[in-house]
Amino acid sequence: MEITNEIKKFSKDRQTPFLIMDLDILKENYNRIKNIYEGIQVFYAVKANSNVRIIETLRDMGSSFDVASRGEIEKLLSLNISPKRMSFGNTIKKETHIAFAHEIGIEYFAVDSEMELKKIARNAPGSKVYGRIQTNSMDSDWPLSRKFGTDIDHVQELMIKAKEYGLIPFGVNFHVGSQTLNKFSWKQALLEVADIFITLKENHGIELQLINLGGGMPIQHTKPIPTVEEIGEIIKTTIEDNFSDFPNLKLFIEPGRSMVGNIGTLVSEVILRSNKQKQEWLFIDSGIFHGLFETIEDFRYEIIIPEKANEELSTFTLAGPTCDSIDIIYDEVELPESTTLGDLLFFKNAGAYTVEYATNFNGINPPDVYILQDVKEIANALKKIHTNTNLIEK
Repeated sequence: MEITNEIKKFSKDRQTPFLIMDLDILKENYNRIKNIYEGIQVFYAVKANSNVRIIETLRDMGSSFDVASRGEIEKLLSLNISPKRMSFGNTIKKETHIAFAHEIGIEYFAVDSEMELKKIARNAPGSKVYGRIQTNSMDSDWPLSRKFGTDIDHVQELMIKAKEYGLIPFGVNFHVGSQTLNKFSWKQALLEVADIFITLKENHGIELQLINLGGGMPIQHTKPIPTVEEIGEIIKTTIEDNFSDFPNLKLFIEPGRSMVGNIGTLVSEVILRSNKQKQEWLFIDSGIFHGLFETIEDFRYEIIIPEKANEELSTFTLAGPTCDSIDIIYDEVELPESTTLGDLLFFKNAGAYTVEYATNFNGINPPDVYILQDVKEIANALKKIHTNTNLIEK
C-alpha cells in the first residue's frame, strides 16, 4: 500500500497506532489469485485478518474461507456465510469444535495424525478429509514445517485409515511456508502430492480429488519476490504434467498474507529517543504486543518516514512501549538519522498478522483500524459541505 499524501494527511489527525486498509487493493488481490488456475476455489485464511469489512468484501466476491476454530466459524455465520463455503484447515482441533462444524454442515477437514482422524470419525462421520504433508519451507520468511504436516508415507496411511473409519479420503494439503520467496517450492510440493495420488489409486483403489495449495504467496517487503502470476504458471504447468489421470481434480488455495498483506499500512509514533551503551534507541507506541508480533522472528517490514525520506540513515534499536524486555522490534534497523519524538513511522504492507495478533497488554490498546474508502467518503462529504457553504455565503 503506497503512502499517499492523503494517507499522510489523515495520519497527522489521528491517534496512533492505527492500521489503515484499502479494500480496492483487496479486490484486486482476490481477482489475481482467482485467475491463476481455471476453476480454483479460493478459501481466504481468516486468521490473517478477520476484520469484518475484509470478510464481507470477499464474501460478496464469491470467496470461501479457511477456518481454524469455532470462534472463526461463528464469526462467518454471523455474516451470513454458508458453512458450505468453509474448510476446517487447522490440524489441531477440539472435538467439540469438530462436532459443531459437522453439525452446521462444514464438509472439509484437515488432518496430519491418526488421533485427529479418529476425532473426526467420532464427531464428523462421513466427512471429507485431506492429509497435510510437511514441506521444506526454508525458502520462506516464516517456516511452518515443524508443527504442521507429516511425511508422504504417513499421509498415504491416513487416507487409507480414513476410508476404514467411514470418512471420505478426499485429498492432500500442503503449505510451503508463509512469505515464500522461491516459486519452485510449489512445484516440489506438487510432485510429492502426485506420488501420493498415484500410489493410492494404483495400490489401494483410492482416487483422491483435491489438491489444497495452502498459502505462502509473498507480498513485497524488503526482498525480491515472485509474482502471483509467476507462481500460478508453475502450479499450472506442474498440475498439467503430473495429474492428467485425475479428471475430477479440484484445486483449493488458502491465501492469507497474499490477500491482505499489501492492503494495509501500520502507523506508529516515536514516543522516546535515548542513547544506551553507545546505541541509539527509538521507542514507538506499537510493538511486539500491539501489532508487530511477527518481528519477534526478525520479520522485516519496509519502514518509511516520508518527511525525512532524503536524509542520511543511521542505525537504531527499535522497541515497543511496554514494560516487557521482549518488546524489541529490531535490534538494528536503518532509519533517518534525525528520527525523534513525534515522528510517524509508516510500516508498509502490514495488513496481515498485525492487528490480528495485537493485545491490550499493559493496558495499552491495540491499533485502531480505518478503511481508506470510508476516509475518502468522509473527506468528499466534508468537501461537499464546505463547497455548499461557500455557495450559500456567496
